[in-house]
Amino acid sequence: MPGWRLREFHADDLDGILRLWEVATRDNAEPVYGLAEVLASCQKDHALVAVHGEEIVGAVVGRAAHAQGWIVFLATAEQWRDRGIGTALLAALEKRMEPHGLTKLSALLPESETRVDDFLGQGFEVKSRLRYFERRLPVQREELGALSELGGRILPRGLWDAVGGMQREKDLLERRLVLPLAKPDLAEQYGIVPPRAVMLFGPPGTGKTTFAKAIASRLEWSFVEVFPSRLAADPRGLAGALRETFDKIADLEHAVVFIDEVEEIAARRKGEPPSPMQGVTNELLKIIPVFREQPDRLLVCATNFIRILDSAFLRHGRFDYVIPIGLPDDAARRAIWDRYIPPSVSGSVDLDLLVQNSEGFSPADIEYAARKASQQALETSLDTDDESARAIGPSTTDYLDAIGGTKATVSVEVAAEFLDDIASIARL
Repeated sequence: MPGWRLREFHADDLDGILRLWEVATRDNAEPVYGLAEVLASCQKDHALVAVHGEEIVGAVVGRAAHAQGWIVFLATAEQWRDRGIGTALLAALEKRMEPHGLTKLSALLPESETRVDDFLGQGFEVKSRLRYFERRLPVQREELGALSELGGRILPRGLWDAVGGMQREKDLLERRLVLPLAKPDLAEQYGIVPPRAVMLFGPPGTGKTTFAKAIASRLEWSFVEVFPSRLAADPRGLAGALRETFDKIADLEHAVVFIDEVEEIAARRKGEPPSPMQGVTNELLKIIPVFREQPDRLLVCATNFIRILDSAFLRHGRFDYVIPIGLPDDAARRAIWDRYIPPSVSGSVDLDLLVQNSEGFSPADIEYAARKASQQALETSLDTDDESARAIGPSTTDYLDAIGGTKATVSVEVAAEFLDDIASIARL
């Protein structure tokens, strides 16, 4: 736990804001907005505070003017700096101001101000010698309605960096997908056409959905997940609902569209007479070329069973790349284990041993084993009458026992088939 939390500003927080103001201006940095203006904005515009217990340890104040948003005040108590509070406050304020349909969020700082990491960490850019910080918001005013109707969202920044390990896959996706889409002018200079569609394949639970979301986060594009099972209940039928969904997606400026378990609607066509599902497959085959004509969009499909997809579906011209996503390597397993081990015992748990013994585990398997170890350690502790003998958290032994009791999702046979698929189907 970070030891602090964010909440809305309350009227009785003014004293805390005043103390933060005094700290922020103590170094003789002349603020752009005066104290009276900050206090007024706290009460009539948008203000959030970070609290530790009842103490205010950080605050951010924002104001909206038409499509432009301004950061009026941002400060963190001295002893709480470098803990991510400032960046978290900026992210929360941006979320709070979304209904205004802002196209830009900006901050003016004194030229002598040196504490700018919070702005840089939230994606602001330094503009000119005035240190004018500007962040172009990924969703424009006119897109909000369409995105909401589609069930889409803007994912938090940082999901890309949160994918631990898997460096080979990350490097490949960064170079093939992210770079050409994020820098289209540079791509054009080298004669590269930015990708429009990619297929991710691999065993269950290997992180294909995680990578799709990370790509959207990295690009700061809208993320829209299409669920065929939900569309099937539409009165117009699955094919009609799928067509209308993609028509609405065309109204978005930038979007990553994700279809998981795409084999449900793109399995190999067979049998006479044609089944209703074949009509859905035919519709999807028509949709993809139209989708590819629209710039600043990326279709990401994922499947656990690439062998059963219709041969026409993977043909050149529909998917730019067919990329394998396999089981996590040693570095990735270490990062995943580290995510679930409580800080109270992180220094005493033998991570090397956990990584070694969980070879062949998917991320979902590791999460299950980690939670199982924590639950067992808690129950054992509660069953102990001697309070001094109670453990403060799971031990290496608890984790190893949990690993031993967890059946890997991906069998040896499935892993071998995956390697064969890489050799025969992957397109990198």
